[in-house]
Amino acid sequence: MSEVIKLRLFCLPYSGASAMAYSRWRRSLPEWLQVRPLELPGRGMRMDEPLQREIRPLAQQLATEISTELDRPYALFGHSLGGLLAFELAHALRERGLPEPLALFASATAGPARRDVSEYAVAKTDEQLIERLRELKGTAEEVLANAELMQLLLPILRADFLLCGSFSHGQRAPLPLPIHVFGGKQDSVRAEQLLDWQADTSSAFSLDLFEGHHFFLLQQEAPLLRCLRRYAEEHLARWRNQQARQLSHG
Repeated sequence: MSEVIKLRLFCLPYSGASAMAYSRWRRSLPEWLQVRPLELPGRGMRMDEPLQREIRPLAQQLATEISTELDRPYALFGHSLGGLLAFELAHALRERGLPEPLALFASATAGPARRDVSEYAVAKTDEQLIERLRELKGTAEEVLANAELMQLLLPILRADFLLCGSFSHGQRAPLPLPIHVFGGKQDSVRAEQLLDWQADTSSAFSLDLFEGHHFFLLQQEAPLLRCLRRYAEEHLARWRNQQARQLSHG
């Protein structure tokens, strides 16, 4: 009986979140699609490490950390800040000549080439951070009112916003891999900003919109995962066919 080929899905968290943000996905996705959340320094199991505020060094660090896990087909997924970090990670892996992802999934985040990160370049006050959380409609009022929780969350959120503010696209060639973009129909990240991702792929591109605001991935988890699974299945089938062709010509 032939071994079932699995695709590893590295998931990068949104601002303020830990790897736990994707824990539910393991139960919702088939065994062949292996959810592998990446924990960023300064949170979760890496609480003792200093928070990062520069996106490229963080991407380089993550590339080093996952380099031993690229022995099977894999893809990258990131929501909001995580999408931008996934983009940087794809470039960091490419620079090292490591196996490339079958696809990049970017959710609720504007295309890198023309994005303006100036509003995140300067550290925000606690009040500004709380107001931003309110605008994004992903945090319950009782959480925002919990001083103890906020004391833990706000330093992480502040560092993550600075991570975003440190991003610079520069003159980078498009990635030679498919980019699939997801967005919320009521999100402040508009469809034309999501379409800007097309500039960063020399391969296939798609845009799927879901009902909801910035955190549609929470409210629309089932349809989002169905969509993600469909694309992942297509890329894995294509990869298997390529492998079979290479073996037959070998």
